[in-house]
Amino acid sequence: MQIPLVDLKAQYAEIKDEIDEAVRGVIESAQFINGPNVKSFEASFAKFCGCKRAVGVSSGSSALVVALKAAGIKEGDEVITTANTFIATAEAISQMSAKPVFVDVERETYNMDIEKLRKAITPKTKAIVPVHLYGYPTDMKPLMEIAEKKNLAVIEDCAQAHGTEYKGRRVPVSGIGCFSFFPAKILGCYGDGGGIICNDEEFADRAAALKDHGRMPGEKYIHSLIGYGERLDEIQAAILNAKLKHLDKWIEKRREIAHFYTKSLNGAGVPKEAEKNKHTYYMYVVRHEKRDLLQASLKKEGISTGVHYPVPLHLQPAYSYMRLGEGAFPEAENAAKEILSLPLYPELEREQQEYVIEKVNGFVK
Repeated sequence: MQIPLVDLKAQYAEIKDEIDEAVRGVIESAQFINGPNVKSFEASFAKFCGCKRAVGVSSGSSALVVALKAAGIKEGDEVITTANTFIATAEAISQMSAKPVFVDVERETYNMDIEKLRKAITPKTKAIVPVHLYGYPTDMKPLMEIAEKKNLAVIEDCAQAHGTEYKGRRVPVSGIGCFSFFPAKILGCYGDGGGIICNDEEFADRAAALKDHGRMPGEKYIHSLIGYGERLDEIQAAILNAKLKHLDKWIEKRREIAHFYTKSLNGAGVPKEAEKNKHTYYMYVVRHEKRDLLQASLKKEGISTGVHYPVPLHLQPAYSYMRLGEGAFPEAENAAKEILSLPLYPELEREQQEYVIEKVNGFVK
């Protein structure tokens, strides 16, 4: 049996007619930039997240850049984020000529350790960028209390957290969140795409202008801000519109498979899910001290796996100038050595799930 980590072909096969019709409609209309599909998707995704506004952008990375810019982050500011995430989170901070400040993560959730966050704040701190990693929410209540007390902006990295809930509320809890629609995400397009979700109309207008060369709503050749060319593509928006109708169903299927894994895997460090929180399982991440051997064993059995992520940000060559060596963030470093992502997607058949469980349990035993 051959089981991929992600199977995008299987998802396309399920909704092929809807996708083909959506793409064909854009091509036939010849409205390729800022057309009706972008506007429709922005409205629908904002509603899905329980927020007032959405601004479609060209990628999850550009969502972070535009949101930080819209929040007023500038050169010399410090922005706190986690050491255990994809580099785009910190990269966006650096692109503002601001300073990313890393904090360690909790062992159980892989998300930002709130007590470590408290200690990282300085007079130069202007914002916090928590990451809802793998589809599980950061503990936002104490984080928001800290942010309000210190007057810090909060921009949630929701790239892996479409539909994730914290205490019954969908992220972003703070009212500003950045999403990625990279093809393999819980909601993915067929290329790059991203979105900014917010409740503040003024912030949304500023973000919408920044992603479109600084043009405020209704302006064409008047550029009020120095912006970017980071618009969401009309064809990608049409694809996202077609997929969004299925998203709740797909999330519940992910959770069903994840719970079956959790119930059936023995001694493999399965994910935890607190009461009133909803994990959407962008990745199902187990943990084992002999991770590399486990991964090699599964590969021999035809099971593809992944490591998200093998090198913490403070140990990346791009951030070597910060001189943060091994031992700076031990939980992130230990996770990088032990975590393994197993195949999980809505189309994964029960027979395939059982095969993965059998092979993981066989190795652990």
